[in-house]
Amino acid sequence: MAGEFEDGSSGEKLFNQGYSYTYDDVIFLPHYIDFPTDAVNLSTRLSRNIPLSIPCVSSPMDTVTESYMAAAMAAVGGIGVIHSNVTPFEQADMIRSVKSRRVPILSSPVFKTPDSRIVNEFEGDDIPFVFVTQSGNEKSKLLGYVAKSDWLWLKDTEIKLGDIMRADANMFVPCHYDLGQIDGKLKEEGRDFVVVEKEGGEVVDVVTKEEVERVKGYPKLGKGTVGNDGRWMVGAAIGTRESDKERLEHLVKAGVDVIVLDSSQGNSIYQIEMIKYVKQTYPELDVIGGNVVTMSQAQNLIKAGVDGLRVGMGSGSICTTQEVCAVGRGQATAVYKVSSIAAQSGIPVIADGGISFSGHIVKALVLGASTVMMGSFLAGSTEAPGAYELNEKGFRVKKYRGMGSLEAMTKGSDQRYLGDTAKLKIAQGVVGAVADRGSVLKHVPYTMQAVKQGFQDLGASSLQSAHDLLRSKTLRLEVRTSAAQVEGGVHGLESHEKKAF
Repeated sequence: MAGEFEDGSSGEKLFNQGYSYTYDDVIFLPHYIDFPTDAVNLSTRLSRNIPLSIPCVSSPMDTVTESYMAAAMAAVGGIGVIHSNVTPFEQADMIRSVKSRRVPILSSPVFKTPDSRIVNEFEGDDIPFVFVTQSGNEKSKLLGYVAKSDWLWLKDTEIKLGDIMRADANMFVPCHYDLGQIDGKLKEEGRDFVVVEKEGGEVVDVVTKEEVERVKGYPKLGKGTVGNDGRWMVGAAIGTRESDKERLEHLVKAGVDVIVLDSSQGNSIYQIEMIKYVKQTYPELDVIGGNVVTMSQAQNLIKAGVDGLRVGMGSGSICTTQEVCAVGRGQATAVYKVSSIAAQSGIPVIADGGISFSGHIVKALVLGASTVMMGSFLAGSTEAPGAYELNEKGFRVKKYRGMGSLEAMTKGSDQRYLGDTAKLKIAQGVVGAVADRGSVLKHVPYTMQAVKQGFQDLGASSLQSAHDLLRSKTLRLEVRTSAAQVEGGVHGLESHEKKAF
């Protein structure tokens, strides 16, 4: 390192001592600041051809990413990867749902036929509107709607919806309307809701005034992650079985932008063959391989033709792979090592797992990752699948489970662990719960602001700048003792309240 003083260690020296380091094991030494926080640019690439405004990816887990999460992640400038623990048709429908909307609101409206009766369908249901279509689903012509106030006090509960529904030709807006345009229509016409529809009359969603006001209360949304067609970008996970080729076909027809090959150990003949198949069959489609934690693993997948690499094995909060199989690597070491070899081929790296707070994101990105993939960090959010429950302490929580848990594997995720044909299922994950984090639309922007402050302290105004500073040995690191880790957190208080924002 140029200069009079030799302080700390270079990344090359630190990560070549034979130790497996986690994010908490290491700390960066501050560098020189000559720019404001707002000058930090976190734009990056998910893969060769997928640009992002922020380096955030939601994990393809069935308690993390479905349509609602993927839409919200695209809205804030990241991307969501929809899990494959559903049928190919259901997964493709989730892709279509994301691609067909321009507001990060998903209300899951209720559709019924004109012959449906109040007594049979709606007694005690807490839903604001019921929409009446010819066949009782969103894919047929919308005939009208019944508001909650219309049926709440009805004495004749045998009445059919078709007899009391309202028809309103002005309640529709096209699916390309953004939040501002919808807000304008609601205010201009004094409406409580609008129906978002595709060309041809298929209903996409219902957006209420209350939901619009909620979203407006979060940090202002930009353009989001959109493709050349102006639609939000979204990824999807598949496995490496022969049947996944058919799944892939459905996803491509639905408009998927990037494919993630979902495996806990990606350095296999099965994944290499699938990478080659995807690139030969759909050469314009980016494919991300993994998971890997070593340079040799990464090199094999790079040679096979991947457009991105997913790094991590056993580092997730609900993952027990390292305990059960005695295989894996500390995430800080894994990210540094894989990024070092991937950079030589221009392959972006996704740091998958081990993210608990903004400091971990800073470490992952500076160590060489282009994005971070998050599970538990997002699982308690409004947009994550599942309903909130109250735990024994009275706090709101949502279920969060590893895709290697027995509960998830019974739905098909055992293929991720190459165990779909095994008679005995061995769990590599657990089922738990995570606290309510509020909306991704607030949580992620505030987290990114904290990341920017971390980059400023390091004297890095962009991800590329951070990578260059590390590789030039300008940025220095040290290993933290257990006492240093305690000192680096909240300590010595009788009690405290910890709020990130």
